[in-house]
Amino acid sequence: MKSLEEWVDKLKEVDKTIVVEGVKDKINLRKLGIPEKRIIFLDGPLYQIAEKIYKREKDCILLLDLDKEGKKLYSRLRHDLQRFGVKIDNKFREFLYKKTSMTYIEKIKLEEN
Repeated sequence: MKSLEEWVDKLKEVDKTIVVEGVKDKINLRKLGIPEKRIIFLDGPLYQIAEKIYKREKDCILLLDLDKEGKKLYSRLRHDLQRFGVKIDNKFREFLYKKTSMTYIEKIKLEEN
């Protein structure tokens, strides 16, 4: 992935559950064209979220914010998911971290949005 536009296109194509921190993050991904049924936000204890994902599928994408709190949540949720044997696709989060100055998922915008 070389651009944010390509990142969004790839995110639309992949058929995995996408986990975000809050409702605003979910709404923003919906505005970017990601199907609502694929997006879960943290609405309960992390172990319950991990169990819900495990029952749903064996792969997921964690798109938690890149601030201090988001990094803590990412670490804890990743640990819980790995205990269930869920594989985490990190390439989308790593792209944001390495190739953009984005910190918050709710702030991601494309030029035409």
